[in-house]
Amino acid sequence: ESEYDANTSYPTSCNKQAHRERLNSLSCTAEQYTDISCHNLRSLKTNSNQNMMPTFHQLRRLKPTTALIALIIFILNNLQSIQATTTTTTTTNMAASATTNQANNPQSCTNPTKFDFLNDLRSKYPHQPVFLQAVEEMALSIEPLFSDPVNGDFYKKAFLYLTEPERTISFHVPWMDDQGVQHVNRGWRVEFSSALGPYKGGLRFHPTVDDGILKFLGFEQIFKNSLTGLPLGGGKGGSDFDPKGKSEGEIRRFCESFMTELCRYIDASTDVPAGDIGVGGREIGYMYGTYKRLANKHGEGVLTGKSPLFGGIHLRPEATGFGTVYMAQHAIEDKLKRTLEGTRCAVSGSGNVAQFASKMLIQLGAKVVCVSDSNGVLVFEEGMTNSDLEQIILAKTVERARLSALETRVSGKYIPDHSPWTLPTLNVDFAFPCATQNEIDGKGANLLIQKGAMGVFEGANLPVTTEGQEVLRAHRDVLYIPGKAANAGGVGVSGLEMSQNASRTYWKREKVDAMLKDMMAGIYQQMKDNAGEDGTLEEGCNRAGFLKVAQALKELGWVY
Repeated sequence: ESEYDANTSYPTSCNKQAHRERLNSLSCTAEQYTDISCHNLRSLKTNSNQNMMPTFHQLRRLKPTTALIALIIFILNNLQSIQATTTTTTTTNMAASATTNQANNPQSCTNPTKFDFLNDLRSKYPHQPVFLQAVEEMALSIEPLFSDPVNGDFYKKAFLYLTEPERTISFHVPWMDDQGVQHVNRGWRVEFSSALGPYKGGLRFHPTVDDGILKFLGFEQIFKNSLTGLPLGGGKGGSDFDPKGKSEGEIRRFCESFMTELCRYIDASTDVPAGDIGVGGREIGYMYGTYKRLANKHGEGVLTGKSPLFGGIHLRPEATGFGTVYMAQHAIEDKLKRTLEGTRCAVSGSGNVAQFASKMLIQLGAKVVCVSDSNGVLVFEEGMTNSDLEQIILAKTVERARLSALETRVSGKYIPDHSPWTLPTLNVDFAFPCATQNEIDGKGANLLIQKGAMGVFEGANLPVTTEGQEVLRAHRDVLYIPGKAANAGGVGVSGLEMSQNASRTYWKREKVDAMLKDMMAGIYQQMKDNAGEDGTLEEGCNRAGFLKVAQALKELGWVY
């Protein structure tokens, strides 16, 4: 800078007087700087009406400092228009982002003017709409507690406390494909709440996984685990790795790499993961094998969903689907004074939960009229047979095939580009959404009501959008049991597996099934008791789960 100061000497190559005469002219533009090798910046006057951006070829002819200053002067002269352009661009990008979020997460946020005490949370996580949806859905159900004249403020504090994870762990997961090419995926473990016990929740491998999705799942897990009556906290984890189309070796190498990172954070008394979408018995086996090699600990309950050959419990693969049907059975018999026998039940998804929900429904005499995957629906107008179900399980667990490949092997008809909730001609008595979050929107819920559906039982986590929930709440005669209660059988049996590991014993299948049935009956009774005479089962479910955790926070001295 001093080289071009008016009070210092110019380089010998410069004619000082000539440059002074040029700089004392009325004005010069950025383009005219290319003719000046040195000058007095303090006397420089720029024509603000000449808004010309210097080109690369012009700037390269300048000394570096001169080129930088030329750009700064251009920016200062055009600051107002740049700000206006930036504002317009930002607004456009925000609108585009909002449109994308709505497309990916239809009706995923509730009224932002409700629950003012959640505004700080909304402002921090606008990019996590499904998480906010889960929080606000929960808040709606327990809203009367916030107005309690004695404990209302405490309940608000406790609720806000539970909306932030105690710990979020992120890490990279490098792995090699069969061609020797290295890939790097992201991995997370969201340890949400340890108020009731060690963090407990599944691992999901799916390309849509991110920290927002895992926060939504972990938040739901807190209250689900609370309902089981077992000493379990809430957590969730996973990766954006996509198992579809991967070979056995690629999946094994990924699982080994994932556990190499995760193993330093888990323990039987700290955090106990399990399976979820994309993580079944095979993946749990690979990860547990890696843990055993790294930790040299055997028989530890650091993972659930293991094979009974090395510490797993009978009925764990079936528990979520079976438990969902057991819950539906209790509600239907109590509220509708009928059984599932002969009813038409629509099941979405075709993974673990959908398979075993379908199996139990068939055992109880119901007609399973469909299953689905992300490409379409397999419809069984006369009801799925046991032979059909065997083919579906074979395709999904062994062949890794799509449902479209099964049409010639089963009695059903495949309809592409639809879900069970968009088929206008499919008559349904009860809905069992077992696929993924936000699969039944307002239109789908209305279609179910029009077709005379009498109940919705969530086998998946938050499969009904906010708009869909509003439709179901408006029809209080329709049974609606959220996933926190309906699909709690999976984590319930995982908790039993932890107890089995701790006691170094094995329980027979019949004993585990009896304990699962007893657990689901207990959860139903909690819902009913907390709903009262005027409340719904959904409200009773959320209140029961929250109150137990809130009381624990108070007694631990964490919220006061």
